[in-house]
Amino acid sequence: MTALDRSVRGWLDHLRIERGVADNTLASYRRDLARYREFLAGRGIVDPAAVREADVTDFLAALREGSPERPGLSASSAARTLVAVRGFHRFLALEGVVGADPAAAVSPPRPPKRLPKAIGVDEVERLLEAASLGDTPTSLRDRALLEVLYGAGARISEAVGLDLDDIDLDAGAVRLLGKGDKERIVPLGTYAREAVTAYLVRARPALAAHGRGTAAVFLNQRGSRLSRQSAWATISAVAERAGLSAHVSPHTLRHSFATHLLDGGADVRVVQELLGHASVTTTQVYTLVTVQKLREVYAQAHPRAR
Repeated sequence: MTALDRSVRGWLDHLRIERGVADNTLASYRRDLARYREFLAGRGIVDPAAVREADVTDFLAALREGSPERPGLSASSAARTLVAVRGFHRFLALEGVVGADPAAAVSPPRPPKRLPKAIGVDEVERLLEAASLGDTPTSLRDRALLEVLYGAGARISEAVGLDLDDIDLDAGAVRLLGKGDKERIVPLGTYAREAVTAYLVRARPALAAHGRGTAAVFLNQRGSRLSRQSAWATISAVAERAGLSAHVSPHTLRHSFATHLLDGGADVRVVQELLGHASVTTTQVYTLVTVQKLREVYAQAHPRAR
């Protein structure tokens, strides 16, 4: 048994006896470190004191790239394996088995950025049309709610939190209270203004008659402020009526608002202000959506793309 084998065994015994780690976790760590030892053995390293930071980094790269015998791991799986390797080396350093921890500065791979889910303009129109079916107070409310979510890029909490004095229909603007109680003024387009006007004039008074009086814009059938949960359920029901196969949530409309603005040529910093993002870095993830769309169009249309 090599010094590396003994060290691995000592760490696993420490986890089992002194730390009380679950059997499944121990089994996972044992598999991860078996792969690590195999990698180091291929470099002629059988003593943990001989391991350098470059060895750990190269092992991580090998995990991601894979081999003919083993497929590469995803970022999350490779990061999990690195947890075992870092825990092992940290234990050896704390116990004084080695003088330094070669894995301390090795960072796990970042998972790929998840692109915000957005639906196309035609799908948004189908959604809004489905919300307009009927002339009941709730259908007028639902249309107005969806128009505000898409037309202003509002978060669901911002929309249901609106009070009557937050909307200026003459100026075509709405005041939204975002994260950290940060206020922003967002324009309301013609369609949104018309939908909100129709709701306030023809529907809200009927809903308000069932309540005790509230300044909330969007009301439920008891005359109280519409909750986030009820708004979410409403949007899901409208999406089902519209026959949209993609999962549609309140945030889908916010993502679509941002994506369609950028597709139309809006500056990313303007979109940042409209969304109420503290940092433009948060907004820039939407540019990945538009770049992906450009790639798809290029691949389909350019004669030399194939």
